[in-house]
Amino acid sequence: MTWIDGLLIALGAVMAVVVGRLLTGPTNADRVVALDLGFVVFIAATALLSIRLDVVAVDILVLAATLLGFLTTIAVSHLLERRPR
Repeated sequence: MTWIDGLLIALGAVMAVVVGRLLTGPTNADRVVALDLGFVVFIAATALLSIRLDVVAVDILVLAATLLGFLTTIAVSHLLERRPR
């Protein structure tokens, strides 16, 4: 077992917590934050698997997904801020 395997196991545990928050979050803002964190964990796991399997082509997908996740977070936070309470 390498250090990458240990990190993948830790990311799996974090994802379990994220799913719990996503299902039980008291507000929509909590659910959005949990979804964003879940996406970050997924991208981190993909990057670690890319290193573990020595596949360089996945790195470009990780960069594109990171940009997409950032833009999505900004758009959803803007929508949540505009929404009447």
